[in-house]
Amino acid sequence: MASSKQTQTSVANFEVFYSQVLNPQGELVAPLPYFACDTDELIALYKNMVLTRSFDSKAIALQRTGKMGTYASSLGQEAIAAAIGHAMKAEDVLLPVYREYGAMFQRGVAMHELFLYWGGDERGMCYANQPQDFPIAVPIASQVPHAVGIAYAMKLRKEERVAVVVIGDGATSKGDFYEGINLAGAWNLPVVFVTINNYWAISLPREAQTAAQTICQKSIAAGIPGEQVDGNDVIGARNRISKAIEKARQGGGPSVIEPITYRMFDHTTADDASRYRDPEEVEKHKQFDPIMRMRKYLESINLWSEADEQQLNDECSAKVESEVKIYLDTPPQAPESMFDHLYAELPKAYQAQRDELLNQGGKRDG
Repeated sequence: MASSKQTQTSVANFEVFYSQVLNPQGELVAPLPYFACDTDELIALYKNMVLTRSFDSKAIALQRTGKMGTYASSLGQEAIAAAIGHAMKAEDVLLPVYREYGAMFQRGVAMHELFLYWGGDERGMCYANQPQDFPIAVPIASQVPHAVGIAYAMKLRKEERVAVVVIGDGATSKGDFYEGINLAGAWNLPVVFVTINNYWAISLPREAQTAAQTICQKSIAAGIPGEQVDGNDVIGARNRISKAIEKARQGGGPSVIEPITYRMFDHTTADDASRYRDPEEVEKHKQFDPIMRMRKYLESINLWSEADEQQLNDECSAKVESEVKIYLDTPPQAPESMFDHLYAELPKAYQAQRDELLNQGGKRDG
């Protein structure tokens, strides 16, 4: 009788790599990347993170005092946004989620535009100095197919440009993500997927929304390289994201980068994270703060001082207050503007509604 035993042969093997340049103590644990040998670049990265935190603190205060709507804080994730903005070229296209303020600032988005957006004013999604970048995406993972479409257009036009799309770890459990990386891999598109692992998909811990050991290993099924990087290490994150972007620019195809960080604030100002996570967990992650880490390193190589820090804080505060004034002094949108950007040519039914609204406004004014 023939044996029923089968012989299994390994046909594929994969590895996931993690990288770090600065440890939580602000010490080098790997050689400095080439760009980081320019001390001006290091200081620029640090200043961006501090400015972003100053903006973030003020935005929360505006919401708490009823001067702005629901807001998503970037507290603890400043290094990733700074790294993305620094790594991209002006001609690239950024498709953010809702915590990439530092990258948006570097790419020309004004603070008052973001205040307008979170204040419910759609004019805050039309960036005067960066018309090609996409607005903040609140729906989970919806920007992934958009990024793939943009990257496909770039490839068809033979443009040396890259689409950089940012999502959270929870978004990698959505069909939009899987379909997007599959097409990006099959078509070898110039797109980089930055999948931020901040431990929490709103109120759901990472381990409850996916059984994958890492987020970036999901790229394997699409034939795309994936890797982890310390998302609180701005030097290391900038280095790996930059390499992925330039590989895509030169026709090397897409990548998935998983920066490891932690969401230090509630999911949004409409959330109370104390209902679902232990405060001790939050306290533990304060030691990994990206801003303090970079400051320690700059101080250790005599590039930063307490006087520099005070001057920077004063400059950031003045900048933020100036942008707040622009936001608060901006007259509200006219009610009929809700019809202005729906269609190239407004259908008759909506035109009648718009006319009715204008007539009612005229009667009130009279």
